[in-house]
Amino acid sequence: MEKTKKSYNLLIGIIALIAIVAIVAVVGHLVSKPEPPVIQGQAEAAEYRVSGKVPGRIERFFVNEGDFVHKGDTLVEIDSPEVRAKLAQAMAVRSAAEAQKEKALTGARQEQIAAAYELWQKAAAGEEVMKKSYERAGRLYAQNVISAQKFDEAEAQYKAAKATCAAAKSQYDMAVNGARKEDREAAIALVNQASAALTEVESYLGELYLTAPADGIISARFPKAGELVGQGSPIMAVTDLDDAWLTFSIREDMLCGLGIGDELTVKIPALGDKTYKTKITYISVLESYATWRATLDTGSYDAKTFEVRCVPAERIDGLLPGMTAIALSNCR
Repeated sequence: MEKTKKSYNLLIGIIALIAIVAIVAVVGHLVSKPEPPVIQGQAEAAEYRVSGKVPGRIERFFVNEGDFVHKGDTLVEIDSPEVRAKLAQAMAVRSAAEAQKEKALTGARQEQIAAAYELWQKAAAGEEVMKKSYERAGRLYAQNVISAQKFDEAEAQYKAAKATCAAAKSQYDMAVNGARKEDREAAIALVNQASAALTEVESYLGELYLTAPADGIISARFPKAGELVGQGSPIMAVTDLDDAWLTFSIREDMLCGLGIGDELTVKIPALGDKTYKTKITYISVLESYATWRATLDTGSYDAKTFEVRCVPAERIDGLLPGMTAIALSNCR
């Protein structure tokens, strides 16, 4: 009886030991079971840099960072005195060209002919005076009475007076003879040229008010009101949240057959535990600095890293550039 009882206790002990070993094995397996690899990326969105074609000073901003804007909304005003001065200059040039055109087409009046003659006579008298002064300066220079600079000045004044007289004579002849066909055509061409220059300057006026290139939020404002900005310098950044995507850097041994057009499930920790369906649109190998180097002489290899981009199947409310995205690899 006692022997039977001992055998029974031994059997119970063996069964208990086997059960404990089984439990430990199951728990160990569960604990040591590798978690599926987690791939971390981040959200990105299309960003537009707002910059002007003309330099100037920031007059005022119409929006602040974080504001939502629509395409075409005015964002900033730039004050450019240079552009306004060029506009006045272009308008004056066009007015002068139109006057020349009118004169060439209608011909000179008798009053204009008389005025041109008087100007010619005045220029001729000035040339005569300068000629005498030049000759007198030449004699004094030959006698070392005046310096070479004074002689050069007298010579330059005489040449200028001579050129002025010749120009006045040409104007008088033109007034008497009337404009030739070539002159009329040249006058018309000058008007067209001046009009084109004015149109160009007027187009720069539009660049003094910069508008939003797309719907989005103002993600950055670089200068402050009153600061100078150069041509092409970025002034604002507009981020289009409707054109967002997720970017992951995945080691090649974790791609596991992922290709363009495949579906990838992601989670945005900042938006809770909800998962989102995305579609892969871009896969490209990164530069050599992103390569994972083998640490063993045998049994391992260098693994390239690929950039994978995917776009959400539907718009993700609350998604902002820079938010962390988590994707589970297909590898097990």
